[in-house]
Amino acid sequence: MMSTLATTTFFSEGLLGSQGALVAAAAIGVAFGFFLEKGGFGSSKKLVAVFYMRDFAVLKVMFGAVVTALIGIRVLAAAGAVDLGNWYQMETFLVPQIGAGLLFGMGFVMGGWCPGTAVVGAVSGRWDAIVFLGGAGIGSLIYAGAYPAIEPLTSEGALGVSTLDGVLGVSPGVAALLVIVVALGAFIGSNRLVAWRARRTA
Repeated sequence: MMSTLATTTFFSEGLLGSQGALVAAAAIGVAFGFFLEKGGFGSSKKLVAVFYMRDFAVLKVMFGAVVTALIGIRVLAAAGAVDLGNWYQMETFLVPQIGAGLLFGMGFVMGGWCPGTAVVGAVSGRWDAIVFLGGAGIGSLIYAGAYPAIEPLTSEGALGVSTLDGVLGVSPGVAALLVIVVALGAFIGSNRLVAWRARRTA
């Protein structure tokens, strides 16, 4: 019974638009926003500090979240508690996703927010976050209006559902281990860089 419940998702049951899914999404979103604010990510100064190599909290939190989810999913899948076939996996389209990533990064460093943290900042009453969200809304409308003209680009470089283990030709466990090693290297390296900068400015 537990296994059946664990392998059932709103996506696998075709219930993403159901009331239960919306309630779950709202609850997760509120919890996510609460912990973002508690972690200091409701401040654009803290967020952009990573780009100036002054504060690597964003890097650590993001990598920490990736590693935590990765380990949890792999352990549960190996134990038969979840069926990854029931999980939605986004397809890879190299051209639009690389282009969007570059635009996202530019917007992040220039505006000081990403969409999720901007919502947290706006709820906290930060005007720069509110303006940022307004700009994001306008950009979304422009994209929607231009979509018919740029639609062919949205499927360029299609690779289907592409995973790290598939690209590297290794087992999922080995791919997970590689991600963990990279994350640990990033944690250690960022700590040493901050310590080095502190010694230089002391």
